[in-house]
Amino acid sequence: MTDHALVIGGTRFIGRHTVEEFLDAGYDVTMFNRGNHDDPFAAADRVSHVSGDRTNEAELRRAGLDIDPDMVVDCVAYYPRDVHTATDIFSDVDAYVYISSGAAYGDERVPKREGETALCDCSTEQAVDDSMDSYGPRKAEGDRAVFAAADRGVNAMSVRPPVVYGPYDYTERFNYWIDRVESHDRIVVPGDGTNLRHLVYVKDVASALRTVAEEGAAGEAYNVGDGHAPVLGEWVESLADACDTDVETVHASERELGAVGLSLGDFPIYRGYPHLLETSKLRALGWESTPHETALAETVEDYRNSDRTGQDNGPDRETEARLLDVLETVQ
Repeated sequence: MTDHALVIGGTRFIGRHTVEEFLDAGYDVTMFNRGNHDDPFAAADRVSHVSGDRTNEAELRRAGLDIDPDMVVDCVAYYPRDVHTATDIFSDVDAYVYISSGAAYGDERVPKREGETALCDCSTEQAVDDSMDSYGPRKAEGDRAVFAAADRGVNAMSVRPPVVYGPYDYTERFNYWIDRVESHDRIVVPGDGTNLRHLVYVKDVASALRTVAEEGAAGEAYNVGDGHAPVLGEWVESLADACDTDVETVHASERELGAVGLSLGDFPIYRGYPHLLETSKLRALGWESTPHETALAETVEDYRNSDRTGQDNGPDRETEARLLDVLETVQ
């Protein structure tokens, strides 16, 4: 009998790749979502869709009874109450896997390790807030809901990715840099190009979710990230190779950026303090990451076949060009 995976979400980015991952592994898959986005699996065999709002407990509970899945992957649990509700409804499944985030870590450590690096605190107000300021605390509280469920006997686990990139990325943060490299000969890289922010390829998140569902232990959290964590300047160089082009990078300090009204944090992927996740715990389950050459080739191909330029995620080209002129004058 074929195992049945329920993906809460499933049509846009991480969820879409997760559905494909479980399909490729031989599972039947049901997606539960509101149906607000095009269904890429509408004509696919072994994929069904149940319409409903995951924040509506009655609708989610009804779906759980109708579907009776073996495994559940929760792609759209953005509030702690979502996790509490889901772990109650799916308390008897073989595995419930919650997508948390590297932002759940509250301490700045290098690297950040599961069970060692402290998580964010989450106040009552933050638990119901919908701003990005509360995103990390909400995800951390979702992790604690997973741990509490495991204490009750639920086979619940979490996976913590950092910033995710790859095909169908609607956030377009990574596409900003592809667009710059693909479209211009000279681009600005904030700081000295050595800032480090761990990223992860979306297909590796999907494979991690399946690996944890199949091999993970109840009450455990697993970091997932690329096998190599390039600094920003190295990302730009790798993207130039993937795009088969040459690009000159010009570094700009906070003071130099201020001459045109910019700051370091205006550039996507930039992070002042290094953000690196230890992934050995996940690797011990047999998970492996995709080589960057493959990941970037597929990501660039998707960029070229879409209208997701990422241009709104960072400084506009006119401002960047003014900065390049300023820097050339100074030099």
